[in-house]
Amino acid sequence: MPSHVFADRPAPQPPERGSVDALITRTRRLRGDVDAVRREAVSDEDDAQGRWQRALCDLAVHHLDDLGAHLGQLKEGLPQESLEAFEDELAAYEADSAQSTGSLLSRVGSAQWNLLTDEVSWSDELYQILGRSPESGPMSLDELPSVVFAEDQALLTAMVTDCLVDGRPIDGEFRMVRSDGRVRTVHMMGEPVLDSDGSTASMWAVLRDVSELRRSQRAVRESRDSLERREYVAQTERRLTIELQEAVLPPWRGSLQFPLDGPATLDVSAHYLPSANSALIGGNWYDALQLPNGDSLLSVGDLTGHGVTATSSMAMLLGALRGMAVAGISPGPLMAHLNQLLETSVQPALGSAVCCRYAPKSRTLSWAHAGHPAPLLFRNGTGRALTPPAGVLLGATSGARYEQAEVPLLPGDLLVLHSDGLTRTSAAEEGDTKRLLALAPRFAEARDAQECVRVVVEEFGEHDREHDACVLVARIGS
Repeated sequence: MPSHVFADRPAPQPPERGSVDALITRTRRLRGDVDAVRREAVSDEDDAQGRWQRALCDLAVHHLDDLGAHLGQLKEGLPQESLEAFEDELAAYEADSAQSTGSLLSRVGSAQWNLLTDEVSWSDELYQILGRSPESGPMSLDELPSVVFAEDQALLTAMVTDCLVDGRPIDGEFRMVRSDGRVRTVHMMGEPVLDSDGSTASMWAVLRDVSELRRSQRAVRESRDSLERREYVAQTERRLTIELQEAVLPPWRGSLQFPLDGPATLDVSAHYLPSANSALIGGNWYDALQLPNGDSLLSVGDLTGHGVTATSSMAMLLGALRGMAVAGISPGPLMAHLNQLLETSVQPALGSAVCCRYAPKSRTLSWAHAGHPAPLLFRNGTGRALTPPAGVLLGATSGARYEQAEVPLLPGDLLVLHSDGLTRTSAAEEGDTKRLLALAPRFAEARDAQECVRVVVEEFGEHDREHDACVLVARIGS
């Protein structure tokens, strides 16, 4: 009578390929079908064919349990290639379960050792698995450990002893060396067969070559460990990058007044906008610094790259910029020195920057740039980009010269310095300052520089961006 597994009922529709949840469902359904076959096999324990069928079902359940565990790990985030491997493995196993003979049986062999007559019988499949010629005959229980790895001989001996002496079932794995020198991992399951007096008369077992399965499991385990290591390294690098960035960028929040010891002549505020991908923390910076002679330094810049490398290069460049500004070097020559510094750095990179020096006594802005968006000047409710002097990217050309421009400023004027990532959401887009210039009426109504920065963040910080950016706003006071 056929098993109820093959009863006349609508065949379930296969779930969508590629879904981990669907694979888990298929595995659980298949395991239930195998359990049903195993329960029928238990009904006739004394029949050799029943024992053989039950052993095959036990092996199938064991394999499906392993597969279910791995699919659970896969659901937690293993790579796509692991999903494809599990799909193929499950499909093959489903094919095996749909027929009484097939690839499953070819991977499994049987053996029986008669303790009363010393007769041993092996199936043809077992000879193939162990790489032994049928002409050589089967191996006795005493001979079997000779082809087992030395490290696993004690395990095999203990399993056989427990089975013969204490009547315990055998369920374990060991490594064997075939006659061709190949090492195979064999899973052995068996039970003692008792005579009418209750004594052990023989022992039967099924042996399955699980070498490929264990190799796949090791590959998955190593892939998972590698993935976890990469994630740990990425998290550590991100933490170091953030800490370095926070240590280098100005510690002030909100508005900053220059000069610090007198009537406010410059109101400054700035903000850093991270990328949508938190791993892409780059080399953006903003800076505002009061110089010894009373002038104010304003700068914004960006280095290529991401992570600790870009942030450490940014820290080096920003430290050099501050030092040269304090030493009295004007923006044009300062850019030339930064270019030379970046060119000779052990970590080659390209950078863009704008450097402004504001003299409150003459209300004059001196500035230079290196391939960076020009400052925007807002006056009387309208805005425009300042005409940029000549200046190439930092690190692009050896011995580059940078021109310097001067602009007179009036009380109430507003300067906006920004990195080009502010006005574009992807690398393919060109930086567009029109949206920034369109904020002129809102800037005119703002009470201070900090409120102007808030307006910029509301306009440009709502949508996801591929790269980080920063903006600095400075308002000229009376």
